[in-house]
Amino acid sequence: MLKRHAMLTHLRTNAPVIAPSLLKCDFGNLHKEVKLLDRSGFSVLHLDVMDGHFVPNLSYGPMVIRSLRKLTDTPFDAHLMISDPARYLNEYLDSGCEAITFHLEAVPDPSDLLSEIRRRDAVAGLAINPNTPFELAEPWLEMCDLLLVMSVQPGFGGQTFMPEVLQKVRRAREIANDRLIISIDGGIADGTIEKCSDAGADLFVAGSSVFDTEDYGAAGKQLAALARDTPSLAEESI
Repeated sequence: MLKRHAMLTHLRTNAPVIAPSLLKCDFGNLHKEVKLLDRSGFSVLHLDVMDGHFVPNLSYGPMVIRSLRKLTDTPFDAHLMISDPARYLNEYLDSGCEAITFHLEAVPDPSDLLSEIRRRDAVAGLAINPNTPFELAEPWLEMCDLLLVMSVQPGFGGQTFMPEVLQKVRRAREIANDRLIISIDGGIADGTIEKCSDAGADLFVAGSSVFDTEDYGAAGKQLAALARDTPSLAEESI
């Protein structure tokens, strides 16, 4: 597993990062799916954790992630869409997640949890929903390693991209310059990823645009090429 600084270097070195969201994979054949993703050369796997309370859906938890960790050395970017992330932090760190992102809507004062994630030598991420004003996240940017801007309502895959969130990406990049990893999740595909990269995102969570194709590797390379045509500030700083 990569420690915090190594993980941040890994993300910046591999930007633009295409992170397949396992929410869209074939859960009946997780072993095969992970091996396919590994052979396809993805540098990060995105794990969408849902509790059926913070979002109206259930996905998987630490036990499944611990099993996945045995199958691959690819770093895990865990997106905790759960109501009480601090309560379960140890379980997700112990299961092998290098990056932990939780929602501002679940933890309005995220300072203690962000600090604890960093203290545990993991990448500390904060997520904001489409309807959450950027100004609510701004005071905490200095404590974040990663900001995840949701471009759909969290809880379900296959939704339509919401372009109005791009202003949040632009503002975060203006404030944090190249220090912050900016991730975007929801509706990332040909036609949207270019706009996200142009706004300043450097990590792109991709679900349908990878898993609904016959060749995951080719899909990932195509998305990265589209993002690379409009490099973000983080890419320029490498």
